[in-house]
Amino acid sequence: MEQETVVGANRLELLQIADAVAREKVIEIDLVIEALEEAIQKAARSKYGFENEIRAEIDRKTGDIRLQRLLEVVEEVDNEATQISLPSAQVRNPDARVGDLLSEPLPPIDFGRIAAQTAKQVIVQKVRDAERERQYEEYKDRIGEIVNGIVKRVEYGNVMVDLGRAEAVVRRDEVLPRESFHNGDRVRSYIYDVRQETRGPQIFLSRSHPQFMAKLFAQEVPEIYDGIIEIRAVARDPGSRAKIAVISRDSSIDPVGACVGMRGSRVQAVVSELQGEKIDIIQWSPDPAAFLVNALAPAEVSKVVMDEDAHKFEVVVPDDQLSLAIGRRGQNVRLASQLTGWDIDIVTESEESERRQEELRQRSQMFMETLVIDEMMAQLLATEGFASVEDIAYIERDELAGLEGFDEDLADALQQRANDYLARRDAELDAQRREMGVEDALAAIQGLRPAMLVTLGEAGIKSLDEFADLASDELIDRDSGLLRDFGLTEDDANAMIMAARAHWFEDDEAPGEPAATTEEMATEAAAAEDAEAEAAKASEGDA
Repeated sequence: MEQETVVGANRLELLQIADAVAREKVIEIDLVIEALEEAIQKAARSKYGFENEIRAEIDRKTGDIRLQRLLEVVEEVDNEATQISLPSAQVRNPDARVGDLLSEPLPPIDFGRIAAQTAKQVIVQKVRDAERERQYEEYKDRIGEIVNGIVKRVEYGNVMVDLGRAEAVVRRDEVLPRESFHNGDRVRSYIYDVRQETRGPQIFLSRSHPQFMAKLFAQEVPEIYDGIIEIRAVARDPGSRAKIAVISRDSSIDPVGACVGMRGSRVQAVVSELQGEKIDIIQWSPDPAAFLVNALAPAEVSKVVMDEDAHKFEVVVPDDQLSLAIGRRGQNVRLASQLTGWDIDIVTESEESERRQEELRQRSQMFMETLVIDEMMAQLLATEGFASVEDIAYIERDELAGLEGFDEDLADALQQRANDYLARRDAELDAQRREMGVEDALAAIQGLRPAMLVTLGEAGIKSLDEFADLASDELIDRDSGLLRDFGLTEDDANAMIMAARAHWFEDDEAPGEPAATTEEMATEAAAAEDAEAEAAKASEGDA
């Protein structure tokens, strides 16, 4: 009786220990008991033989431990440790069938020193894995939050931070420059990633991330937290300078003033946390050019030229504003570029004027040589915005005659000279492409001018099939397109490529039937789509 009382106490103590571990590690008690069961199984296999399939079960209420050996019912036994023949199995259980698993009770085991040590290692590892899984599940949805922690240790510049129920790391490239931490320091950081790795879940913190500053403003400015003011973009040079673009959903609230606060109190709180980082708060604008002008503050901007295709701005500033616009080591223009998402080239007014004069001089010289006119008339054409001989040849005569000092006769004469020059040039280019071996069939494609054919020939594209194999991007891509300098649109390129491919489909036409043109094929496809749509509507109506 006394022995049973001791055993019962020990078993209840096992459940109490499991409960205490679960509470301390903030994990489910079932996970701890499963770890204990696995440890007992491993110890039992070391006693009865590792070839045996042994299962251990701990009663969740009484703490009783049951050991069982599992045997698979088979017709012919190959391994007596894990298998049992069907006749033998039916002696124990008349309902046994091949493929069933029979359990055979085993007597309790006494843990020796080695077995106990092994069991301890298994339990520790399982509990650690469960704790790491709990940490991952807790923090994987907290990416984007600011957390407070205490510096645990510093290893090679990486700061290990104790978050209370987890450990995180601020890598040295995520710490502000010239910022140092010591054990016990409190640190506020931004969770930018949580990853499962071989050594367990890793929580990565940052103090240099742009969103860290945005979240700090959300804590300091109630209007941002409430959603009245929205932070649209952030650009940082960590520890030195930053720009933040804000917009207000309420026209009565000034977003910049709200972020600055009374006597700069709000922005100063953020600056203090970021070790004195200077912050420019900028009004966001849906107009890219206006937003850029704001982003380059405090520099003044004279003119902005926007290239939407290249996603690039050319900014003209007064000569005395150049250094301010660029900033120390290019910092101001670099942050403005990050904030707006556009590439920025900055030139002074004098540089822009010189470049414009040089362009006018080159165009005037070109008109003098190609149209055989005097310098004054050439300069007038260049000043009026004509950039090529084609512009003069294809413009409406009345528009050309309407220029100051021009009349209809002069306009006719200029256009005749322009057309004569283009004809001579095209003839020379046509002869050049023939020498290159560019096929006449390719030259017959509508839209391919002689200059384009020469360019294609220089790139090794000389036959109809070689051209038909190209994609539109290979022709018009801004960086590598073969015909990128000719102003073609994607529709132009696709039309020419489809015209080149038309002969591929001629063999599929029935004998005696004329081959369908690209336009006809497109029309037929559109008609088929319309018919399908009508049929679908009719079926819906019937339903």
